[in-house]
Amino acid sequence: MRNVVVLGEGIVGASVAYHLTREGVRVTTVDTTRDGQATAAGAGIVSPGGTTSVLPDFNRLMAAAFSHYQWLIPQLAEDGQSETGFETVGELLVALNNDEQSQLGEQLSVAEQRRAEGVGGIGELSLVDDAAAREMFPALSTIHGALYIADAARLDGRLLRNALLGAAEAHGLERKSGTGTLLLENGKVHGVQVGGERIDADAVVLATGAWSAEPLAELGIDIPIVPQRGQIAHLSMPEQVTRHWPIIATFQRHYVLTFPENRVVAGATRETGSGFDYRLTAGGVHEVLGAAFSVADGLRAATLSEVRIGFRPMSPDNLPILGAIPGHDRLFIATGHGPAGLSLGAHSGAMVADMVLGNEVDLDVSAYLPGRFMTA
Repeated sequence: MRNVVVLGEGIVGASVAYHLTREGVRVTTVDTTRDGQATAAGAGIVSPGGTTSVLPDFNRLMAAAFSHYQWLIPQLAEDGQSETGFETVGELLVALNNDEQSQLGEQLSVAEQRRAEGVGGIGELSLVDDAAAREMFPALSTIHGALYIADAARLDGRLLRNALLGAAEAHGLERKSGTGTLLLENGKVHGVQVGGERIDADAVVLATGAWSAEPLAELGIDIPIVPQRGQIAHLSMPEQVTRHWPIIATFQRHYVLTFPENRVVAGATRETGSGFDYRLTAGGVHEVLGAAFSVADGLRAATLSEVRIGFRPMSPDNLPILGAIPGHDRLFIATGHGPAGLSLGAHSGAMVADMVLGNEVDLDVSAYLPGRFMTA
């Protein structure tokens, strides 16, 4: 495989490009600016011990993603890209009432079992009371206890994407702006057209997030990826140094996490059926801030810096879609990560890069292949 075009420069596309260029492949990325691109809007939480998903295939991906980050972050630093926002800060899964408090023990047992199976990103586990939790996260409301997961990590999607692209450029990546249209010859994909320029390729990877169905429609292929709007609030607390505060997770799937030096992120809505309606809504902002204040009342005095909007690419079974398109062995797709794009995306990009190269992938990918529900 000598020449590959990657459509999309989000976290997944950037990772595909990075891993291919490291193998000496000539890679061109094509990206167009769209409102609501998910990588720029989201917040990344990598916590194999904290996920409450009941999908084994999702949990396997989360565990593999954490292991991949343990290799990727130092490797990017060797490539001169050390600003990724990835940091181990720990996580508190908090109980806001007695019912949730009764579930903490079960979550502890699940996390202990995953750790015993060799899953990384868990570390020390303990049940902590209200006072101990507030020592870790001073803005916390009164709670009914929490599960502490010491090795959970967070990352900044924009920084990590830029680091991947920067490192890939050092390995020869060529980047182009515009909309890429698939080029067909005798029913086979042979590259893309960007404006008036033809780019021939041995393979094309679609990593266009919530917009991934569009290029496949040109081939008469219907793949069930739909956008889900998320609204996420960014706050600042100039009087605090929030960098090392742990991630706050809840049983309602809302979260709070922090970044240097005094930034706090609270999210997020999950607006199924939103389409590509790019706008803030009063109800959405109210939901995000209300959920944040219910768990961290000390955030009420924070400055509301901005509210971002991102469109998550959702698949019907809430699992990513990764691999070659049936009937088009030169065309690959990497999308469908839903709200876990930043958590899983870098590892998914690495797996798809291996698929493009014909290499062995580091885990069984049968549950994620596009043919599982794709119709032509």
